Amino acid sequence: MTSLDQRYGSRADGPAPFPELPPGATILQVIPSLVTGGAERGCIDVAAAIMQAGGRAIVASSGGPMARELDRWGATHVTLPLARKNPLTIRRNVGRLADLIVESKVSLVHARSRAPAWSAHWAARETGIPFMTTFHAPYNAQNRLKRLYNSVMARGDRVIAISDFVARHITSTYGTDPTRIRTIHRGIDLEAFNPARVTAERMMKLARRWAVPDGVSIVMLPGRLTRWKGAQVLLRALERLGRRDVCCLLVGADQGRDRYKDEIMAEIRARGLEGVVRLTGNCDDMPSAYMLADVVVSASIEPEAFGRVIVEAQAMGRPTIVSDIGAVDETVGRGRTAWVVPPGDADALSAAIGQALALGTDEREALGAAAMDHVRERFDRRTMVARTIEVYRELLGASPG
Repeated sequence: MTSLDQRYGSRADGPAPFPELPPGATILQVIPSLVTGGAERGCIDVAAAIMQAGGRAIVASSGGPMARELDRWGATHVTLPLARKNPLTIRRNVGRLADLIVESKVSLVHARSRAPAWSAHWAARETGIPFMTTFHAPYNAQNRLKRLYNSVMARGDRVIAISDFVARHITSTYGTDPTRIRTIHRGIDLEAFNPARVTAERMMKLARRWAVPDGVSIVMLPGRLTRWKGAQVLLRALERLGRRDVCCLLVGADQGRDRYKDEIMAEIRARGLEGVVRLTGNCDDMPSAYMLADVVVSASIEPEAFGRVIVEAQAMGRPTIVSDIGAVDETVGRGRTAWVVPPGDADALSAAIGQALALGTDEREALGAAAMDHVRERFDRRTMVARTIEVYRELLGASPG
């Protein structure tokens, strides 16, 4: 496990990488669980940064394997049933969180998901401390009740939006005062997502596990196996491409969506792609996976609030293709670091894949260098956590750093 000093720098080696929190500041983050995902990764990273900034970090969740990381950073995990959406449980969690706030002298509560946010919102109001949220997605609101449920994420004294696209959604949907919103893009670990750090042995290990044939071009669609990620659009595009010297890897867990997985397998057979497409399941070494790919595709048919996969792929210097939807103009440089195609358009996607696979060595290197520069300038994890600490300081009345 990487040490805190390795990740964020050591005070002994020079100034802290983050502005100081006020003396005695204790920040409580609430999240449903710590199993996997971008919100969970951000929660852990911010907890580590709180400790480095001189504060105390507490995370309340229903638990999960990622909770063990908090011990290594010196942060505290409190197990509460925050993953449950039952109204009675949400109400009981108000008292549990209020007790935790008082007993631990919590200075500020930061909510990262809707069910725990309702409990945290009421608990913060009962105890008179600041409440803030991170708005991770343009949540669907099919009816008035669902819209009310979602609205808690816009009720923070400060609301972090993970993209300008999400910030616009918050103001247009909930009428939130823009002065309460802070756009802080997700950040990635540029030490881990660095082509120079991926060894041939790591790549070969994945290639053997996935039985990737020799001498083929690899098209990769990373992301959990769910309909809106556009796997079926990619299958139609590959059928139109008509090449047998291609291996397409759908990289990501189905998370129990057995019926959809069966549907994908049936479509692979129906389109004659049995020797071309394979489902790999979850991958615990995504930097190596990206390095195997000749082109990385994000074929989402619904808006991406940010689009972490395409940022990671660019950090690894891979040619990328992304749907023209959501926060795309914040995460890629059109025509410079990625191809941008209409969502759901299999013909356009097929043409872009063909163009990406036809790149010469010099063209691939130039595109990869531009993509890596784009990510390094905008999406460093250090920037994300530092800006989050600044929001904490703002709410706690600290002078500008």
